[in-house]
Amino acid sequence: MNIIFQPWPWYIAGPLIGLIVPALLLLGNKTFGISSTLRQVCAACIPANISFFNYDWKKESWNLFFVLGVIIGGFIATYFLSVPGQVSINPATAALLKQEGVKDFSGLLPQDVFSFSQLFTLRGFVFMIAGGFLVGFGTRYAGGCTSGHAIMGISSLQWPSLVATCCFMVGGFIMTWFILPYLLQL
Repeated sequence: MNIIFQPWPWYIAGPLIGLIVPALLLLGNKTFGISSTLRQVCAACIPANISFFNYDWKKESWNLFFVLGVIIGGFIATYFLSVPGQVSINPATAALLKQEGVKDFSGLLPQDVFSFSQLFTLRGFVFMIAGGFLVGFGTRYAGGCTSGHAIMGISSLQWPSLVATCCFMVGGFIMTWFILPYLLQL
């Protein structure tokens, strides 16, 4: 039971995640992806004449149970399986973030940036509201999220998913090294 309380190495967790793709395809002819669930929730809850939400969402209702399982699993992991204490991050990363004014590493997200009290500051607005909008817009514009493209799309040899994943990576590097230092100064 002790193994469930420790982080799993990449060579175990990665293949387990990767095995989800063929299992879904072979067992139920389903594709892995999370971002389409929001469309299903909107189609179920907002009966409007919007063509994007006007489809048979019940046919893909298994995905809603998958996301519910992710939420329940996250709750169980957070409240019953997590080891209290500071989150371990690379000392070089911690030093860089401290130089930029991020001092609190007591949780998964630094409270200096991601807390309710920070929401009404310029920094909080940029990170949580504007950032959340850009993630949602980018997911819709790219036709899926990073996990859907990188895990499902590339494994099924879809060229657009390879291009999208490469763009996600380049965008992440640009954000981390060139834009984030300026945003942390807000």
